[in-house]
Amino acid sequence: DNSIKMKLITDMVGLARFILSPECKSVIVLTGAGVSVASGIPDFRSPGGMYDTLRPELITATDTQRSLMALDPTYVVEKGMFMENAFPYLEVRRPFILGVRDRKWKPTIAHHFFNLLHTKTGKLTRVFTQNIDGLTNAVNLPDDKIVSVHGTIGKASCETCGKEMNFDAFCEELKTKIKDIYNPQNGPKESEPIRCKSCGEATVKPQTVLFGSSLPTEFFERAEEDLPSADLLIVAGTSLVVSPANSLVMRVPQSTHRVVVNNEPVGKGLGIDYGPYVERDFFAQGNCDDVFLDLICELGWLPDLKEVVDNLPKSSVDLIRAKKD
Repeated sequence: DNSIKMKLITDMVGLARFILSPECKSVIVLTGAGVSVASGIPDFRSPGGMYDTLRPELITATDTQRSLMALDPTYVVEKGMFMENAFPYLEVRRPFILGVRDRKWKPTIAHHFFNLLHTKTGKLTRVFTQNIDGLTNAVNLPDDKIVSVHGTIGKASCETCGKEMNFDAFCEELKTKIKDIYNPQNGPKESEPIRCKSCGEATVKPQTVLFGSSLPTEFFERAEEDLPSADLLIVAGTSLVVSPANSLVMRVPQSTHRVVVNNEPVGKGLGIDYGPYVERDFFAQGNCDDVFLDLICELGWLPDLKEVVDNLPKSSVDLIRAKKD
């Protein structure tokens, strides 16, 4: 039974020691919105986020569509709604899409940790990110190390025929054709369709997975390939309520250490154990940036992190400066 031989991880020192030990050969990371909070990106589900502040009456839609969005704001990102009327998605997400294009948000300490784990140890097998902000791709991590479970804002294609559209060209059309419901003076008075150059349908959008669509096949293929040999699973900044991404915590072998980095305990219903004498699971409680900075310090990688301060948000830089070498 593997569980008897497991090394107990009870603090950051123990976690750092395990990562550097020969017993740890493969690390898998699952991330959610919490890893991007320090970048200043609005979290859709939190108070003040997109779902909380949605005003359907400003959106280009029929009365029926508006009443659906008023009942449940997630209709904005629902496949049936988008195929009928692309404006709710494009109008609500307009500033987010243009912000991603303009690199308005910088990757956080957490994102840089994943890259350091790769470059310093070679043990990072995969980051499965539920985020669509593209920040995991902004730290020089090779593309094949990243699975964007819910797609990405940073690429565009047609939902009808699948044809990709140049992202900058898409953003230019978005700017000139889609109204800004937050600051009306920033865009046209009325929204006009953005048509696919290939099939002519008005269904071009960023490559995010709409509710009611299937996830990228890459998620299922990589999970099947990666999970059986995982020695460590780091779950960071996710509520673990969205399936099937949350299934990773149950699908790793019994011998896999699981570390949860989050402000509050998550995943109890999925079998993560927060009891005092648990060999398998370790709860690193706190904000992602604080916890990963502590871990980087324990691993001796703070000088490496200081080399990339230009590619970090101000709040992350302030945290690093407050740390003594």
